[in-house]
Amino acid sequence: MSQPMAYIHPEAKIGANVTIDAFAWIGKDVVIGDGTWIGPNATIMDGARIGKNCKIFPGAVISAIPQDLKFRGEITTAEVGDNTTIRECVTINRGTAAKEKTVVGSNCLLMAYVHVAHDAIVGNNVILGNGVQLAGEVEIDDFAILSAHTLVHQFVRIGGHVMISGGSLVRKDVPPFVKAGHDPLAYVGINSIGLRRRQFNPEEIHQIQDIFRLLYQSGYIVSKAVEAIEKEIPQSEFRDYIVNFVKNSKRGIIKGYTGKAKSEDLDF
Repeated sequence: MSQPMAYIHPEAKIGANVTIDAFAWIGKDVVIGDGTWIGPNATIMDGARIGKNCKIFPGAVISAIPQDLKFRGEITTAEVGDNTTIRECVTINRGTAAKEKTVVGSNCLLMAYVHVAHDAIVGNNVILGNGVQLAGEVEIDDFAILSAHTLVHQFVRIGGHVMISGGSLVRKDVPPFVKAGHDPLAYVGINSIGLRRRQFNPEEIHQIQDIFRLLYQSGYIVSKAVEAIEKEIPQSEFRDYIVNFVKNSKRGIIKGYTGKAKSEDLDF
């Protein structure tokens, strides 16, 4: 169902049971999945690929051209998975020649005024708080939570099940399963509450804690800590995920916090 005052290009591909409210604007090269709601004054531009049962609130702009001076008009996309909610005034730019697409996964929540820049890849079940700003080619793995007004430098990777304190500036990669806060951003412990909520069992949580003790509390440099982890911690998908994340980090990982403040004092 579409309101008569909405603009929908006749070549846009609109699924079944899609609602498009008044003053929304839908471009030509757009695909919108079944059951999605497009709120008033939302703008869905060429290259948008919207999944099923999404909710896109007023003022959101999906698939505008990148804010990148290297962009030369190449055909690229901005893709949003199923069951994702995009709140007021969120902007998701489409990709460039670098990756040819910007991706936000399924079951995500992007709160008001979030910006997702060109070629960023956001996984599934990710929550981005109000005003979070992602620069170009950022990668965020599944189940990460970035609290309000977090700023993420270009090319940074954030691991799965991470929790980042509000107002943080993320310049380095953040390994999976951790909480991060302070300025400069630092490791302050594993995200044990989040892991329990996602049905990690006690043995898995203990193994993750042991890995991060070696990585951050052993006194080893990172390369030696990784060697110790591989030698002392039994092989598992969680160990391998953390080790491969650290080994493949291009910007380096955040350091451990050495001050006296407690993690519970942070604004998570």
